[in-house]
Amino acid sequence: MSQISRRQALSFLAALGAAGLTTACGTDSDPRTDPQLSDDPIRIGLVAPRNGGDKPIGDEIVNGFRLYLELNDQLLGGHPVTLVTADEGETVATGTAAVDDLLKQGVLALTGVAGSAVMLGIRDTVEQAQVPLVGSNASPTALEKVDYIWRTSFRDDESGRALGAYVASQLVREGKLVIIAPDHPAGRDAVTGLQESFGRTDPRLVEPVIWTDATSNPTPSTYRAKITQLTAAKPDAIFCPYGGTAAIAFLRQLRAAGYRNQVYGPGSLTEGIVLDEFKPAEIEGIMTALNYSTDLTNAVNRRFASAYRKQHGASPTTYAVASYDAAQVLDKAIRIAGVRPSPQQVNVALGKVGRIDSPRGVWQFNDFRTPLQKWYLRNVQHDGQLLANVLVNELATLG
Repeated sequence: MSQISRRQALSFLAALGAAGLTTACGTDSDPRTDPQLSDDPIRIGLVAPRNGGDKPIGDEIVNGFRLYLELNDQLLGGHPVTLVTADEGETVATGTAAVDDLLKQGVLALTGVAGSAVMLGIRDTVEQAQVPLVGSNASPTALEKVDYIWRTSFRDDESGRALGAYVASQLVREGKLVIIAPDHPAGRDAVTGLQESFGRTDPRLVEPVIWTDATSNPTPSTYRAKITQLTAAKPDAIFCPYGGTAAIAFLRQLRAAGYRNQVYGPGSLTEGIVLDEFKPAEIEGIMTALNYSTDLTNAVNRRFASAYRKQHGASPTTYAVASYDAAQVLDKAIRIAGVRPSPQQVNVALGKVGRIDSPRGVWQFNDFRTPLQKWYLRNVQHDGQLLANVLVNELATLG
């Protein structure tokens, strides 16, 4: 799409407003006439970072869920909803404390959770409480054989799996790919996915992986020594699964070190606040894989993105989409569970929600209780006065 047509499209979407979104994206029934409506309120607990380096991701998670409620009369499954939020913080301990606090308040279900380490840390708490958690970001591959945990984002290895074959096809015969990544569950999963898809025995894949500190609050020198190690290998391309403030610091230090060759990563590398921190020359051409792009032309995304821009003055991210879908999933499950749902009944109903008509496209839960969905290749390009993750093509269907 040309720069002019993209700007025209954005203006057109903003003008549409939220009209019609409830009909297209909300519940299947009219909440004013549905016989299953109940005056009994329900409480939903949302866990997300409200401070620290991951706060921008937490803000998107909260925004996405609240937008769904606002467009659906503050109802889920016909019940008035009280959304109770708790600060996930930056550690397993703070995340566990947040979940414990929400469970004590008698929530019908939980949602949110940004950090994969936190998700692994709260697994036993959620399973023992028998209260369903519809996670909307963190999704470590090690989280298996769970009964009460569902995720509307993606398994953390899928970004690398979606991108690896494409990277292999673009790298010249004698080229070198170096992987540099944060040493935390999501980073390790993304690396594993990339290695498997690219080809572990491919001689162009430089070993060993360069691991960096796992932090959401990096300093101006956090990555300097490891980037020096990277540049000494003289790679033709790198894969670097960072996100949020860590992505900003890493890319800034990478450019300061003089690296100018191809950069690949999961969508988090250039998602949300990241693009706002760079001049076009510093970040154009970075290629990422993600399950969502604001460029998607389906009707649900057009209306969702328009409503989000109207309310927040910015384009939505994959974090907001996954949280919006978590609300949509809970809406359907609570309706299936009946007029007086229990957490256990909602959990059973989550297995019956079927296809979800999402801004990212249609998806449904697989056996791992994560989405079976399409993945897209995106390229950072200059669009007038703005940088954008421009959709290139479809990469794969994973899940």
